[in-house]
Amino acid sequence: MRVTKAALEQHIAVFGESGSGKTVMLSSFYGATQEPQYRQRSLFHVLADDMGQGTRLHQNYLGMKSARVPPATRFAATSYPFSVRMKDAPDAKANKASKGKPFDALRLVWHDYPGEWFESGVSGPEEAQRRVDAFMSLLTSDVALLLVDGQMLLENAGQEERYLKSMLANFRNGLLSLKDDLLKDGKPLVDFPRIWIMALSKSDLLPDMDVFGFRDLLVEKAGGDLVELQEVIAGLVEADEALSVGEDFVLLSSAKFGEEQIEVTKRVGMDLILPLAAMLPFERHLRWGQSKQIPAKVAEGLISGVGALSAALLEKKIKPAGPAGAVLNFVGRVLSKEFLDEAVKASGDKLKNMNSEAMAKQNYLTATLTRFRMDLDRGEEEQVLLRSVK
Repeated sequence: MRVTKAALEQHIAVFGESGSGKTVMLSSFYGATQEPQYRQRSLFHVLADDMGQGTRLHQNYLGMKSARVPPATRFAATSYPFSVRMKDAPDAKANKASKGKPFDALRLVWHDYPGEWFESGVSGPEEAQRRVDAFMSLLTSDVALLLVDGQMLLENAGQEERYLKSMLANFRNGLLSLKDDLLKDGKPLVDFPRIWIMALSKSDLLPDMDVFGFRDLLVEKAGGDLVELQEVIAGLVEADEALSVGEDFVLLSSAKFGEEQIEVTKRVGMDLILPLAAMLPFERHLRWGQSKQIPAKVAEGLISGVGALSAALLEKKIKPAGPAGAVLNFVGRVLSKEFLDEAVKASGDKLKNMNSEAMAKQNYLTATLTRFRMDLDRGEEEQVLLRSVK
């Protein structure tokens, strides 16, 4: 989580075997935000920073409306940056008052890692280096999604462990093969994705499975393999106390796929992507960062953006006396614990009241962030999301 005066920037890494639905998911995520209905009701615009990427993703999405599945990408590690810019408030006074906000926009960087690199060996030194470079580029991610393919679960019904064990073993062994290249001089990594969410892709194929059923299936059929993956990841990162692997679960479906049509409006969990990227690290990092067992340099990184995000949630103005980015990144260290706790623990009616007050003031940044928190709560109520209590 990095904050400048321009934006709160979050990175999300998406892992999945070939065919698990990564390209379709990304196209669905972006394409839906370009629909007129979404643009009318939303308080923000989602813009692709790279216009070429945005056009291709939008084309993929529109093709899905005509029952064309987006073409799969192979051995292509790509990062997709998106800007989430708040709309201008109709009231000019509200726009003037908003100038004291700790940041102006959100930025999401989506890292797509090729599934083939976890399923087969590389063809030579050049590809091996590309694989290492691609993984290094996503180490700044706060959240990683590890996709479990609903189609493969369906094809292995009753013997799901055959697929799950193979998938987790491929991923575990792929990380082990990168370990020497990632750990310079054998030192564990400070910057590393610390929240690894197990995500059921193509969940529309398993309509009777809620998030608890998904969790229970993983634990029953491949619990030992999940533990081994947790141990491998813990061996890569400094302060594994600040690590959550396979403790959060989410159901995702990019659309409802039929034999003759693809219903892009029938999606599951896709509206949780932005809230998960923006708010889940906020909740988790503050708990970890305040732990006395975490080394100072790790704790500093964890809370670097928490203060500014807390200020935005509670509609507090920050006036940095110096370079904005430097001060905002360390503001979490100078704000009181009570202030931070108030922001991170807001829930239920209090969160709804905060959202209503922000809407009344036309403070769209606070309204969006509080709505994201409410979306995560709603995801749990609908049994689409299950968050760790760690």
